Amino acid sequence: MKKKINFLLMLLLYVAFSLNIKAADVTFRGSAPPAVAMGSQFQLAYVVNVTNAKDFRLPPSLTENFDVLMDPIPATSHSMQVINGKSTSSSSTTYTCILMPKKEGTFELEPATLKIGNSEYKSNTLTVKVLPPNQTAQAQQGGGGGNNPAPSTDIGGENLFMRMIVSDRSVYEQEGFLVTFKLCVAQNLNLTDIADAKFPEFEGFLAQEIELKEHQLVLENMNGRNYQTVVLKQTVLYPQRSGKIEIGGGKVRAILRIRNQNRNRSFFESFFDDQSVAREVFSQPVTIDVKPLPSGKPASFSGAVGNYTMSSDINRTELKANEAVTIKLTIKGNGNIKLLKNPEVKFPNDFEVFDPVVNMNNTVRTTGVSGTKTVEYMAIPRYAGDFEIPAINFSYFDTKAGTYETLSTKPFRLHVEKGEGGAEAPVVSNYTARENVKFLGKDIRYIKVNRVHFISNKEIFFGSFLYVMAYLMIAILFIVFFIIYRKQVKENSNIALVRTRKANKTAVKRLKQAEKLLKENKEEAFYEEVLRALWGYLSDKLNMPQSELMKENVAVELTKYGVDESLSSEFLDIVNTCEFARYAPSQASGAMDKLFTETIDAIGKMENTIKK
Repeated sequence: MKKKINFLLMLLLYVAFSLNIKAADVTFRGSAPPAVAMGSQFQLAYVVNVTNAKDFRLPPSLTENFDVLMDPIPATSHSMQVINGKSTSSSSTTYTCILMPKKEGTFELEPATLKIGNSEYKSNTLTVKVLPPNQTAQAQQGGGGGNNPAPSTDIGGENLFMRMIVSDRSVYEQEGFLVTFKLCVAQNLNLTDIADAKFPEFEGFLAQEIELKEHQLVLENMNGRNYQTVVLKQTVLYPQRSGKIEIGGGKVRAILRIRNQNRNRSFFESFFDDQSVAREVFSQPVTIDVKPLPSGKPASFSGAVGNYTMSSDINRTELKANEAVTIKLTIKGNGNIKLLKNPEVKFPNDFEVFDPVVNMNNTVRTTGVSGTKTVEYMAIPRYAGDFEIPAINFSYFDTKAGTYETLSTKPFRLHVEKGEGGAEAPVVSNYTARENVKFLGKDIRYIKVNRVHFISNKEIFFGSFLYVMAYLMIAILFIVFFIIYRKQVKENSNIALVRTRKANKTAVKRLKQAEKLLKENKEEAFYEEVLRALWGYLSDKLNMPQSELMKENVAVELTKYGVDESLSSEFLDIVNTCEFARYAPSQASGAMDKLFTETIDAIGKMENTIKK
């Protein structure tokens, strides 16, 4: 008896567990058009991925705003797929009803409900916007026409056009705004395809395109008429300079299906005699007023515009000499986050600092570009002691408040103990990789003791003329070496002078890499490498830190060094071309060759002008 009870309990647990697994796999979703016109019918459908559902109920408040012309009708469907010899089957039930709106407005449909077994499930919430009736349809009805407007062969003017919708025409430099290209088709026309779409290159802007999954027709009311609209392109733009910048118009070819109105044909023939008509549609250009950023920029401002937050973390505060410490800085927000420069972290002088590791995670939406930028700074202390890393500052311009905001982290205090082998242990490091830090010695080497060997001073060489000349030559060589060494040390201590002298060599190395990318036709990487070479050359040649490398500052510094305006403009034009080409449509290879030649020529002219 006891065994039977245990068996029944296990069976009940198994059934309950199976029901829970199945319940977790149930999906129940509703769908409806986002917008309908007053007086028109539309379908409301609910789909559940099982066939044993029961007691389906529409939202209770549905009848307050809509007339139910046809009650929900269930329809069951089955499908089977065979992939790589493995077959899968699925079943679903669809409940479809037909509604007609009672009044205009935007209405939220509460979830529908149904039961599967003893469990009740709810669908998602839907929103339906009811537009006013089309004025042309009302005029036809008043004149004795039917409920639906007759098909028209007039597909120009107000019946078919394209709009460029700009969210804001007056913005700050680096402030993002949305540009939408939308095709509008009269409700009585049948749009079948869209081809040969061409849009402006957005010169003067950083463009971040929003990915559109598919072209979906949505009903909208404009100027008293209802149109079928489809979004062709959406892009978030960030102006790179102030002033008035024009965005060119777009072009698209719309293909429509219209009825052939031939009076000589019978009614049956004309009913099926349709034809496709293609029309090119253009949008008008728009001018954007870009305002310069206001004065009073904080010292830690490097061009960030938008709304941001910042947090920091350190992996350890107590360590030994020659062990690595990492500071992780996380910046989140909405704005020109892709162009943010790394905030400066001031490590103590006795720390060996490595290049930061940057990770970006961005999402482009109609509200702008939002995401997270993570920067990891790694350094290695070489001596024991107590050190402090000052607070890290990051400033941005808040477009909503119209003010500059500064975010700061807390300072970090480090306690560094004596490392293995002592602070004076010899160390070798490869500054290109954080893994290649090694000790060459860890202890005092033993002195080898050999048998004493005496040399007689009566030998001919000692005390001879050659003996004296050898000492004299050694002394002279030592003095010459000392003078040269002191001069080299003095020159090397002037970091700015060293950077200036090596600016051309560093730029040539980077341009060799750019030439390699040019031959491989890697367009985006080529423009990035050329841009890096130009900014690096200007930073070294003008002795300017990376955080101050802005076009206005560079132009001022070049003037101080006696560079004429034409050469300065040539340099900045190459920088602008590289920045724009990284986000513009593909350029011809000839343009890349020309840019590479112009870059080499400009650096050569600069070397002849600024001589140190």
